[in-house]
Amino acid sequence: MTDGFHITGATVLRPDGPSGEPLGVAGGHLVADRPGRALHLPGCLVLPGIVDCHGDGFERHLAPRRGAVRDMGAGLIAAEAELAANGITTAVLAQFWSWEGGMRGPDFAREMLAALDAVAPRLDTGLLCQLRFETHMLDDCDRLFDAVSRHGVGYVVFNDHLPHRALVAGKTPPRLAGQALKGGRSPEAHLALLRALQARAPEVPAAIEGLARRLAGRGVRLGSHDDADGATRLAWRGRGVPISEFPETLDAARTARDGGDPVILGAPNLLRGSSHKGNLSAAEAVAQGVCDALASDYHYPAPRLAALALARDIGLARAWALVSEGPARILGLEDRGRLEPGLRADLVVVHPEDGRVGLTVAAGRVTYMSGPVAAAVLSGAR
Repeated sequence: MTDGFHITGATVLRPDGPSGEPLGVAGGHLVADRPGRALHLPGCLVLPGIVDCHGDGFERHLAPRRGAVRDMGAGLIAAEAELAANGITTAVLAQFWSWEGGMRGPDFAREMLAALDAVAPRLDTGLLCQLRFETHMLDDCDRLFDAVSRHGVGYVVFNDHLPHRALVAGKTPPRLAGQALKGGRSPEAHLALLRALQARAPEVPAAIEGLARRLAGRGVRLGSHDDADGATRLAWRGRGVPISEFPETLDAARTARDGGDPVILGAPNLLRGSSHKGNLSAAEAVAQGVCDALASDYHYPAPRLAALALARDIGLARAWALVSEGPARILGLEDRGRLEPGLRADLVVVHPEDGRVGLTVAAGRVTYMSGPVAAAVLSGAR
């Protein structure tokens, strides 16, 4: 379909609501006319391509077993295939920069960024990177900034996963041995590292505020992860970090919303009906109007399935916006997230009876097709 095409017979979710009017694609963009051949898809839903603003499901493609994969580029290509199969046309790969080491350590992050630089231009799915920086790694601030600058990273999120309560109490943190093994350290060395990082806690706020200021100066989007309460969100806002990822409480989410800060929650949380850690329910956040986007978190099918499930309660347009227009806006991607002429031709065709993906198109190119939709596409192939 290199000369363009137009979809007929389907229900198209446009900005003003569902429509039976044909949808045209030409030159990688959506167009108002009917170019190329007709792709007749009766009974199907045509929706904006999913913009996944936070997901680490790609990790299993890069390291399915310790030491099993050496070619990260091949792993990223496999991850893109999974993204496309789930209707995702733009994905933010959430890569740790953490004291945990192993595939969450700085060395792995730099290797992943280099591999992404190499393969992303050859892929049609938009692959972006988010670096998740552990706040107590104060000696790594300059190295993180250098990596962001070198690889054009546009999104940094601040995490704090130190087991503070155990360390302050002088106790051995839970799961220490397993965590040490993953990081390639002895339990004794790992515990010593955690204690050293904890000891520098008083330096963290000023150092992170300075790093955030430098990153913002490069136009990097900044977020905080797991805001525990409203006071925590206010502190991050004061440091120039507006995006609230996975707030743990309704208080934190409401504080974010009251201040105009975008709120991202996990689609798996919504499908489960609750957080697996007992934090804020994504369904409750949506019902309270304090959720701007649903992300895959760790499961790429989740945004599509969560939005379709949610559509039964709040309507398809509002539900689907949480996985398309909402996240696109948070990421500053004004050229996608909606089906209207002039925007990037990012779309997904689903079978409404079961939510199965029949066709995914990113920037006007087919990245995935299956079943009856694939048959319709191939029947007219030249």
